[in-house]
Amino acid sequence: MSSVDIGIDLGTANIIITLGGKGIVLNEPSVVAYDKKKRQVIAVGGEAYKMLGRTPEYIIAAHPLRDGVISDNCMTEIMVREFIRKVSGNMLIKPRVVLCVPSFVTDVEKRALVETAMLAGARKVFLIEEPVAALLGAGIDITKPNGVMVVDIGGGTTDIAVASFNGIVSSTSLKAGGNKIDSAIIKYMYTKYKLIIGEKTAEAAKKAIANVYDPDGTAVMAVKGRNVVRGLPVSVEISDYDIQEALSGCIEEVIGAIRGVLEKTPPELVGDIHTNGVVLTGGGALLGGLDRLITSFVGAPCIIANKPVECVARGVGMAFRHTGDLLDGFERISLYKYK
Repeated sequence: MSSVDIGIDLGTANIIITLGGKGIVLNEPSVVAYDKKKRQVIAVGGEAYKMLGRTPEYIIAAHPLRDGVISDNCMTEIMVREFIRKVSGNMLIKPRVVLCVPSFVTDVEKRALVETAMLAGARKVFLIEEPVAALLGAGIDITKPNGVMVVDIGGGTTDIAVASFNGIVSSTSLKAGGNKIDSAIIKYMYTKYKLIIGEKTAEAAKKAIANVYDPDGTAVMAVKGRNVVRGLPVSVEISDYDIQEALSGCIEEVIGAIRGVLEKTPPELVGDIHTNGVVLTGGGALLGGLDRLITSFVGAPCIIANKPVECVARGVGMAFRHTGDLLDGFERISLYKYK
């Protein structure tokens, strides 16, 4: 792996970059702050994240990716260029870049990602599907004819796949991830408590007290926001029961998708999954009780990968060992696959 090889996990919530043999060198929120008066970007990453929900109307702080794909080409290009410049410095040779993409992403969306990386300074761009990258990053050997299932819950998408013998046998991708979970909490607080809260508050509640398997009401948290009726700031105490109720729809969607993938998987591989279990990766893997819920549903052990948030990024870095098996993003993009 060359010192100028860059692996990018371009996530909806976070962008994680690996560089050469150094491993992960950058992990920052996928946020851009743009000044409409000056028509220029004023911050990216962590600095821009601090501005979410706290800026005047002429400054926009937003995620340029939604549901795992680019929603704002210009802002994404600027963000990727700034991050590549930050990790590569003044390289004389343009880097090779491996980008991960969700399962079932369209050719148009793939091409937008490839062109963004090329405009940001890459000399060659490869694509790898997120489930494959997640399994590689989790240390799972997928070269053998032995079925393994991965559930990768990112910020914008949830990718569920069964892999065997270096390829994906069956898979699905949901436009649902950590951001949709946050939105469900925001909606719940509005409906039940008539309280308007922001994304960061919802995310904090999710991380602090979520238990989607067996809540007992002992985990509580004070949530602050604006009362809908009076328009004044108030504080409401919620428990893990509230979070479970808020997330019931999202979790049922993930469980239903797991069922759908298993139904499309050959019986022999389903037997392997019963033995090998399910690998849980991505930031959603840290959702309280989710691993136990999946275990009770599938009837097989559900294992949370080591440092699940970084799994895809580690796998993207490892993908440079397999560039002979990856098609360049601009070469026959409709036939892209991991062999």
